Amino acid sequence: MSLRIVILSRSPRAYSTRRLREACLGRGHQPKVLNTLRFSMEVERGHPKLFFKNRPIRRYDAVIPRIGASITMYGTAVVRQFEQMGVFTLASSNAISVSRDKLRSVQILSRHNLGIPPTAFVRDRRSVLHAIEQVGGAPVIIKLLEGTQGIGVILADTTKVAEAIIETLQSARQNVLIQKFVSESRGRDVRALVVGDRVVAAMRRFAGEEEYRANVHRGARAEPVKLEPAYERAAIHAAQIMGLRVAGVDLLETVDGPQVLEVNSSPGLEGIETTTGVDVADHIVEHLEEQVAFPEVDLRQRLTLKAGYGVAELQITADSTLAGQTLREAGLRDRDVMVLSILRGGLTLPNPRGDRQILAGDVLLCFGKHLTLKGYLRHARVRRARRARTQSAG
Repeated sequence: MSLRIVILSRSPRAYSTRRLREACLGRGHQPKVLNTLRFSMEVERGHPKLFFKNRPIRRYDAVIPRIGASITMYGTAVVRQFEQMGVFTLASSNAISVSRDKLRSVQILSRHNLGIPPTAFVRDRRSVLHAIEQVGGAPVIIKLLEGTQGIGVILADTTKVAEAIIETLQSARQNVLIQKFVSESRGRDVRALVVGDRVVAAMRRFAGEEEYRANVHRGARAEPVKLEPAYERAAIHAAQIMGLRVAGVDLLETVDGPQVLEVNSSPGLEGIETTTGVDVADHIVEHLEEQVAFPEVDLRQRLTLKAGYGVAELQITADSTLAGQTLREAGLRDRDVMVLSILRGGLTLPNPRGDRQILAGDVLLCFGKHLTLKGYLRHARVRRARRARTQSAG
């Protein structure tokens, strides 16, 4: 099936834009590169409209956003308008917005079982010293909340230098993050290119002399790398948490395993294609085809139409009554609860059968009666409270 595809880009001659266009043509589609800033919108009830150069746009099947950091707000508004018109977008407007906000990104990632560098955010100058101590003390990395390709990333070797840099940036109305400097990864990181539910290419980047930022745009050299399973799972999980179908995930290699440094919603293709020889653009367009044919469905909206039913996640602890039983033995179906999937570590087990055993640490995605689901959730909260009281007493 030939698709009419919009590539949103201000730079039609840029490597990534050209490669995506070539991949679309190579797979029999009709791509059109359109400047994001030349769009205008009309918002009215039931009839969202989008114009390009003041002319109504034709019907498109899909959008590949290449939104630069400098136009995030307007770019995501254009993507959102396409979404309101029912056009599939490879990266959602919300996922782009979240990924561009470094503080929001790390807050969201911190809720999950992923390694991330200890990070602090302060506005009160009197709290700066405490924040530096909380992340492990100097040296620390200071990051502007908005910045790409290593811009706005500063290494402070001492606490006094860090305090001076932060105060200077804050006086210029710049918000900054304070992040632990991982010494064993100095000048080195891994970029994993995630497409859908797999890593299609990965490279290890080494910073140039006298440089600690391993960005290709800053002269870093790179080599292809085959990721260990733990690093591959971390990259995929991070992209999924951020809601991105295509993402460049930057990882630090530490003695404690992978740490997610950043998740990029518009990863550049030149460095990783040149380094690995992988046709990443083709993988991206192939995934787009699959998504257009089988669009994602918001289960929480679709499955809660019937009053008294909803979707919930049940976290299974070692003292849970469900731990150790099979789904059939647990009798959830008899209580009008269906287990849609089981999240186990970094793996998702979809549509599990009745003989699948429930293990401590599993997260069950369930659809069923509110009353039954609330009962399980309430019991889980009671058990957590008891454990907290026991640990406090000890």
